[in-house]
Amino acid sequence: MQQSSASRSGLRGRSEGRLTTILPPTTITDVTDARKLVSQIKRHLEPIEEKLKAHPYLDALEKGVIAREKLRLIAGEQYHIINSDLRSIALLFHRHAHLSGRDYLLESLQAEAAARAALLSFAHACDMSESDVRTYEPLPGCQAYAAYVAWLGAYGSDAEFAAAFLVNLPAWGAACGRVSSALKSAYGLPADAVLFFDLFAKADPSFEENSLRVIQDGLERGIDPSLVARAARLIQAYELLYWDTLYETSV
Repeated sequence: MQQSSASRSGLRGRSEGRLTTILPPTTITDVTDARKLVSQIKRHLEPIEEKLKAHPYLDALEKGVIAREKLRLIAGEQYHIINSDLRSIALLFHRHAHLSGRDYLLESLQAEAAARAALLSFAHACDMSESDVRTYEPLPGCQAYAAYVAWLGAYGSDAEFAAAFLVNLPAWGAACGRVSSALKSAYGLPADAVLFFDLFAKADPSFEENSLRVIQDGLERGIDPSLVARAARLIQAYELLYWDTLYETSV
């Protein structure tokens, strides 16, 4: 059955609204200090950061507007994302095991593994078994993030990965803190069911400095700073696309 012109117009309008949040590439080409580079990247990405903080999905979840059965989308999407990221980071570690950033990548891999285990508790709270989340059909807009991390794992550098996650994980962690609180207050989930979100919400005080060391090492090896900036820009854009997709599919 064909969509009506009004329906097509509505979908086109939502897509166009989303695309306006994607920032153009930066002009960073010659910065060789990791701290200065990341500072410039963060300033460039402030518009996306603000959109993530004010995202309507998080507001709807806190108000209990999202139907309880729609929480299954989070469990299913995150199951596919985490499993993909585990493989991607493992590949990146394999490619960079001879470099000083290997411990950083190994810690990232271990953190993903812990998150995977905790995610199953949330899935169970959504009445989903591991078989259910394994066979869940993921949404393209939610999986674009994981697809890009897979690209980084196969073709990117440890410096690009570190910059992407240094910029992204604080935003993701802040969102996870809000999700955890909302799931407990608005949906009555127990603390053990939201551990997955709490793991990301709890900031590691050494994470920024460790990330900067990996980025600095990469720059000193000749990694192009524009590629580092690109990785951070794309990962944040895909993060926003994840939440946009969840919202459009859940309300």
